[in-house]
Amino acid sequence: MSDNVYFISGGGTGGHIYPAFTVVDKLIEEGNNKIYYIGNPKNLEFEIAKKYPDVTFLGVNVSGMPRKLSLSMPLWAIKFFFAWLKAAGYIKKYKPDAIFTTGGYVSAPIVFAAKFLNKPYMIHDCDSVPGLVSKFAAPYAKIVSVAFESSKKVLKSNNIIYNGNPIRKVFFTVTKQEAREKLNIPQNKKVIFAMGGSQGAKTINTAMSGLLKTLSEDNNAFVILQTGKNKFDEVIGELQKIYPEYETNPNIMVRPYFDEMVYPLKSADLVIARAGSLSLTEIVQCHSASILVPYPYAAQDHQRKNAKEMCEKGVSLYIEDSECTCENLLKKINEITDEKLLQMSKKAKELAKINPTEEIVKQLKSTITV
Repeated sequence: MSDNVYFISGGGTGGHIYPAFTVVDKLIEEGNNKIYYIGNPKNLEFEIAKKYPDVTFLGVNVSGMPRKLSLSMPLWAIKFFFAWLKAAGYIKKYKPDAIFTTGGYVSAPIVFAAKFLNKPYMIHDCDSVPGLVSKFAAPYAKIVSVAFESSKKVLKSNNIIYNGNPIRKVFFTVTKQEAREKLNIPQNKKVIFAMGGSQGAKTINTAMSGLLKTLSEDNNAFVILQTGKNKFDEVIGELQKIYPEYETNPNIMVRPYFDEMVYPLKSADLVIARAGSLSLTEIVQCHSASILVPYPYAAQDHQRKNAKEMCEKGVSLYIEDSECTCENLLKKINEITDEKLLQMSKKAKELAKINPTEEIVKQLKSTITV
């Protein structure tokens, strides 16, 4: 067992939380059991941390900074000051050897406290458009890791490394054949997987519901639709009106959510999805072509910028949320001929990192001073 003490932070959204816990997984795998996760006990990071017997959760009561000047700003500032004090207290008490954050407002108190106490830290920014915390933290960080090359132009650092996003080990071990066997999908079928994340995406659900018959029968594809847990009943209700035979069609799979996303993603030749950074990393790692429908209200419009960068790299096509109708989405799908699909898959394979998590953990350990 290692005697080193690790502080990990990142939260507010899954795009910050899951990469942070992927690093936690790697640290535990390597025999580290002195791991502390700094987060908001009201957020998802707390629920995930409870599943880790080797992780101690340290709470900070922090929320996102108001985007406009208002009466709520002074209250937020007071709350943040006390969260910063608490984070500084954690550093004094537990004396971390290494501090790692994946950004988001949750990580701000520990980053500010580390800078104030002159403690070295490493940050990882998950998006093509770095957030406010990353922009502040980068110049003082010992190492800055980024998921997108374009972030290098925005963040100021003398030691910035393009790693890609950390993702779970299973994405490097499960094969396409194994994934299709797991889901009982024929090996010789073209597979289209549409998803909108755990909450689902109404635009994608509506367009895909209207295309299930065409794609599965006329295009002879196997179609997987992940509706999102809260939107499943709504989608099923609509399908029973417009295509009640979907239930007996062996080329259609409609699920609310996959606990193990690796299986539908690895099975897919083409993925239709939002453009969150973690989803893009997983899609690329599975060497899948993609059609991206960015969430139009994402902070700093980062999903649209993520999608455009993927298009420039030749791994994706792009369609605006407001234009994602059955007709327009089908046109995009039909643009991707078998030859183009192979080209996009090859580009994704070239873009995929060998093992970003392993590299990030190595870099984190290099920040430890003896």
